[in-house]
Amino acid sequence: MKIKYLILLYLLSFSVARADERGQWVEAMLRIAEPVLTNQSAGTLSANMPFESLSSGRPHREVGRLEALGRTICGIAPWLELGADNTPEGKLREKYISMSVKALQNAVNPDSPDYLVFGDGGHGLTQPLVDAAFLAQGLLRAPTQLWGNLDTTSKKRVIEELKRSRTIKPHESNWLLFASIVEAAILEFDGQYDEERLYYGVGRFLDEWYKGDGWYGDGKELHLDYYNSIVIHPLLTDILRVLERKGMKRGEQLGVQLKRHARLAGQLERFISPDATYPVVGRSIVYRFGVMHALSQAALLGILPESISPTQVRNALTAVISRQLSASGTFDADGWLRIGFAGSQINMSEPYINTGSLYMCMAVFCPLGLPVDHVFWAGAPENWTSKKAWDGIDVGRDHALKGK
Repeated sequence: MKIKYLILLYLLSFSVARADERGQWVEAMLRIAEPVLTNQSAGTLSANMPFESLSSGRPHREVGRLEALGRTICGIAPWLELGADNTPEGKLREKYISMSVKALQNAVNPDSPDYLVFGDGGHGLTQPLVDAAFLAQGLLRAPTQLWGNLDTTSKKRVIEELKRSRTIKPHESNWLLFASIVEAAILEFDGQYDEERLYYGVGRFLDEWYKGDGWYGDGKELHLDYYNSIVIHPLLTDILRVLERKGMKRGEQLGVQLKRHARLAGQLERFISPDATYPVVGRSIVYRFGVMHALSQAALLGILPESISPTQVRNALTAVISRQLSASGTFDADGWLRIGFAGSQINMSEPYINTGSLYMCMAVFCPLGLPVDHVFWAGAPENWTSKKAWDGIDVGRDHALKGK
């Protein structure tokens, strides 16, 4: 209740609260994140989190909790990394930093009722590798406010649990990058790493699976879905940023990857129609606006194409977030996400998806890691590319990214 009161105070701090886009983003992000972080920090996630899926059985229920936490942390981390201050938003961050740290402590504490499964669970689970990876990415995005605020025992336990995911062999697909980013986080925070798991996936994508014009194959083949945005570009970019910062091999290829990432981000921005819809194609479409992960991360990192301004990305994503969250049936009575694309549509999902999986949508909130005075937030409103074009404005040519 106190947190909801703080959110209300934050929104009222704006002269026109609901017209302020950053305020809308913070409100939307916390509405989604609150049931996950409130319960995991209190040790009640296992007891209170619902389970909705086309599949059933114990393994799916066990991994769903790590899915919810890992994906929530992945998306909220850039905002948390701004730290606490005396503004209404800064006070909100202080609360959610504390909750997130406590949630992480419970996740790796064997005595907690919300101790999570990071390895194969003794019966062949593979999904924990995926969400150990998203949790690792979140820690890399908030090294001061999340990793830095963990106690020594919890830091040791986090590393142990991340290493436990090594019992899971990744598929020859985007899964290779899950193993790689786990090792990148272990390298960043512990100084150790498994060389094969760190580099194998990076080499596969950079040397063999790039198809051109900003697109990687998901394995040898190109898949017409959003996995280049959900997984491949965001993880590959963050892995290479660690390697480049540490002067390690492959780090020198970060520049090439950033150009490819920027190109895909530009395409995603053009995918957003004048009425804030985007193509409903490919698997995992019920991750909703989480499919814009690569675009949101490009805004956070300042690598948007020159032809696309940060403000038009802000306005485009604001419209998409508002449209999807306003669909009836998006949340259950207790505030948990329901499976669907625009509301509750469980048959649009895949059997591997459950309630926890849906929190991949949190990835869209990466730009909240930019301060309030950054042009992304402070710049004058500007329509996005397709809206301009359909309004008769000359938006210029779209150029392919040539070469490999």
